[in-house]
Parts: sequence; structure tokens; C-alpha cells
Amino acid sequence: MTFTIHGLPVARGIAIGRAVVMAGRVDVAHYFIQPDQVADEIARLRSARDAVADELKRLQQTIAAMGPKEAPHELSAILDVHLMLLQDQELVEGVKHWVAERLYNAEWALTTQLEVLSRHFDEMEDEYLRARKSDLEQVAERVLRYMKGVATPVAPPPRRTEPSRQQDLLLDGTVDVPLVLVAHDLSPADMLQFKQSVFASFVTDVGGRNSHTAIVARSMDIPAVVGSRTASQLVRQDDWVIVDGDAGVVIVDPSPIILAEYGFKQRQAELERSRLSRLRHTPAVTLDARKIELLANIELPDDAATALAAGAVGVGLFRSEFMFMGRHGDLPDEEEQYRAYRRAVQGMQGLPVTIRTVDVGADKPLDELHRAAAHLNPALGLRAIRWSLSDPAMFLTQLRAILRAAAHGKVNMLIPMLAHVREIRQTLALVETARAELDQRGQAHGPVNLGAMIEIPAAALTLKIFLKYFDFLSIGTNDLIQYTLAIDRADESVAHLYDPCHPAVLRLVSETIAECNAQGKPVSVCGEMAGDPAMTRLLLGLGLRSFSMHPTQILAVKQEVLRADTERLRPWARQVLEAEEPDLLLEVGSAAPTTRL
Repeated sequence: MTFTIHGLPVARGIAIGRAVVMAGRVDVAHYFIQPDQVADEIARLRSARDAVADELKRLQQTIAAMGPKEAPHELSAILDVHLMLLQDQELVEGVKHWVAERLYNAEWALTTQLEVLSRHFDEMEDEYLRARKSDLEQVAERVLRYMKGVATPVAPPPRRTEPSRQQDLLLDGTVDVPLVLVAHDLSPADMLQFKQSVFASFVTDVGGRNSHTAIVARSMDIPAVVGSRTASQLVRQDDWVIVDGDAGVVIVDPSPIILAEYGFKQRQAELERSRLSRLRHTPAVTLDARKIELLANIELPDDAATALAAGAVGVGLFRSEFMFMGRHGDLPDEEEQYRAYRRAVQGMQGLPVTIRTVDVGADKPLDELHRAAAHLNPALGLRAIRWSLSDPAMFLTQLRAILRAAAHGKVNMLIPMLAHVREIRQTLALVETARAELDQRGQAHGPVNLGAMIEIPAAALTLKIFLKYFDFLSIGTNDLIQYTLAIDRADESVAHLYDPCHPAVLRLVSETIAECNAQGKPVSVCGEMAGDPAMTRLLLGLGLRSFSMHPTQILAVKQEVLRADTERLRPWARQVLEAEEPDLLLEVGSAAPTTRL
């Protein structure tokens, strides 16, 4: 019988195949031990932890030997996080406490401490960090499986060729049947073992848009649905399933009519993807000859290759904080940062790279897992530039590393979350101090353009001050929307109110673009709005000429650019801006003019 499961769409596309259901969590025995058994229990846990660490390191070596299609580099970075979590002092000491003080057996102690830390994660306001709870659970699950002697949850079955229920839709005869992995959750190590060539799609019970399963699925460019809650319980082994990564829907045991409909959609999507790939080397120029800059957002130096492959003309946002997080106080020194920034700059082969200074703080702890929970409202606390200015020595280390990397290519430096003129002056003074220190050492460094992120309404409302001090501005729409509407988009109870098309948001974006254009200063949008093809025409009509997005979105946005006439879009964009419900105009709006009559 056909039924539908709803979840969160995290990677676009449609997959049709047979379900491979991953075994559930390992059962944990709960019993008390004798005092003279404490040392043995702790040793047993330590042995399991070390074995799992060795396994993860071997997997990293496997990744290094693979190509990017088989094992995206994101997997290696995620395994680094898992290795750090294995050694986390709060996890280790907490488990020892439950064993030594409460006389819990090792497995019981581990699951008890996991519950304690999970509550800390649940209290974190930052969506990305809250999603890291699943990483901790995956690490603990792996240790528990080792202690119980349980094998990997599922070994991928071999690809099968069989008479297909889709044969009238796809091929005459037989097809190579795609497989769809259905699980409560997936660790990066699990995903690496299965590889891209085995599974055409993923469905999980838990996870959010920033979970690692979602990140890896997007990097593999395969459809995925997370947060389905009950998929692993409702879907049976070998069921036919359709995964609609656009709508966040999983259809189980579809009827021939539904299969035909989705088979057609799938073929159309594949044709569209093939057609878009031809645009990679096409300059992004509108019908009225406006040149548009399409840049990539990256997290790691090796992402430069992905950006180039997607046709990006530079990096509009290098999120440097990914080098800082989860290191338990052992922050990257100047040399490590310099080498990483230099690798990104050289990887872009002469194209510009915009490096954002570290955006961490209360909501992105660098060492102890519970640091964020100690703040009442981390999103409004000591984060981003506020955190950097509170630790000038750390900030100067990063500034020197960026300036040194600028000797190897065109580098822009972007400062996040500025709101006050005194913060601007402090930042600029530290940049000059960093330059002077490098001169004193006799170390080479290069010129950088300095930019500020506009992500706080106060910044958007005082643009003339910002443009007096900075060479360019970048609009971070994700935080700008959140702060303008007082909406935590990670909070499910109010997430429906997170609205990129709210008139106040659009007005702040429009006024920022207009003021920059009037003063001849470059401006870009680097939030999710930039990578949404449905928003491309509106942003073009508002005067935006520089977009920075995830590399996978570049070709879809480029297609909208090539079809657009900015002169004809301008009056329509003004109508959208003045509407009480702008999203309605955007919907009807394929009504927006895109080509000359």
C-alpha cells in the first residue's frame, strides 16, 4: 500500500530505488559493578575508544586515496570532528565519574554521559552546533558497538539487475536497480563505507539542514531527506521508494501511476542538469549586457577546486571558523592558518578570495562542549568580531596569516557582525598593527581590500559610516533576516516566520545595494538568498551585480542571469519592494520580465 513520509529537504533531486534499511541502535545493558571492577571498566572503555579512533584514522587514509566523487573532502573534515569528540574531556571525565562514583557499567556510563551532553547541545541557539549532537551520538554508538562486538550496522548489498517495475517507464528489459539508504541516522564513516556509487539517496529519521548527513549529501549532489522521524521504522527492507529531495517527501511502495510521474520528473531533472552543465564556461551576462559576478562560498581550502569546477569567478566567502572549531583550546597558529589560506588562494588560480575573519564565540564554542549553554542568548552575545576584539592576540595571529597569504594572490578580508564605529576603528587599527609586525619581522605580505558584513539591522541603517571605512560590503542575509525579524530559524516553533521576503528584510537589502551603487563601492550577497534561483531576478532588479553561494547553485543562478534583462526587471522589483506581501508577487511572478519582447 502506498504511503508518504514527510521530512526536511536538504539535497535536491529525485531518486527511485529499493530501500536498504539500516539496523537500529545497539541495545545497552544496565548493571552495577563492584568497586574493585572500576579500573577494568574504565580500561575496557578506553580500549574501545582507542579502537574506534584507529578505525576512523584508517578511514581518513582511505579517503586520501579516493577521488573527490567517491569520497568528498567534507567526509575527512567530519571525521576530524568525530576524532576530537572521542577525546573530549567532558565526555571522558563524565564517563569516568559515572563508573567510579555511581558504579555503573561502562556502557551505561557512556549512554548516561551522552544524555547529559545532549541536553547541552539542545540548549545551544546556533543551528549548526545543535546539529553536532548527532555527531556525538554517532561516536558513542560506534564505541558501544565495538564494546558489544557488533559489526557495522549494514553492509551494502551488491547492485542487482532485475525486471523493473519501471521498465515501461525507463528501459525495455532490465535496469541496474538504484539503492536508497534508510536509517535512524548516519555517521560519516558509514557513508564513506557505502560510497556514492552504491546509494542513490539517503533518508534519515533525525537531522536538520545543517547535519553532516545533509552536508555530505549536498557535496555528493544526491537527493536526501532528513528529519523524517519514523522512516527507518515504517520502510521495510527492499521496498520501492521515491525520494523527492525538492519537497522533502518519501513515497513508499508507489503505484505505477506515481512511478510514471516521478520517473518523468527524474528524467526532466537529469536533462536540466545536463543542460546546465553546458553553461559552466558561459560568461554570466544579462540580456542587456550587464556582467554579473558569480562567486562561491567555501569552508575549507580544498573547496577551491569545487568552486572552479562549478565556474565560479572567485570566492566570495571563505568561512575561516571551520579551522578553529572543536580544537579544545588548541587554536591554529599563524603558520597553520597561513598555509591554509595560501592553499585556497593558490587553488583559485589567480581569482580573488574573500576570507572572513573568524566567526565564532558564545554560540560556536572552541573547546568545551557546554560553553554555549552558559549564555542566555548566544546569538546576541560575544561572537564574531566581538569575540575577536576581546582577544587581540588571537585576532592579530589571524590577521597576519591573511596578510601573508595575500602575497600569493588577490585577497579580500571580510569582517563579520560589525555594528559600532568603535568596533570598526579597533579592527582597522589591529589590521595596521598586524602589517607593522610583519614589516618588523621582514615577512612578505600583500595588499587586501577590507570589507564588512551587513548582517545586523543597525549596520544596514548606518551604511554611510561603513562605506566611509570599507572598500566593499557583503550582505549576510541569513543573520540579517534572523535579527530583523527576531526569529531563530533553528527553532521549529517559529521557523515558519523566518521569511526572506518580509518587506523589512527586502528594504534593508535594497537600500544597502542602492547606497553602495551610488557610492561606487562593490556589494555582494553571500547568504542563502544569493543561491536561490527564485530570488535571482529580484536581486538583479534591485541592482545587485555580485552573488556568492554554494558551488552547486552557481549554474542554476547563472541560467536565471542569462535570461534576465535588468532594465525591465527594475520597475517590477520596485513593485515587489512596495508590496505588503512580496512573496505573492514572486510566486505569481514568473510574471517577472526576464526576456525582451
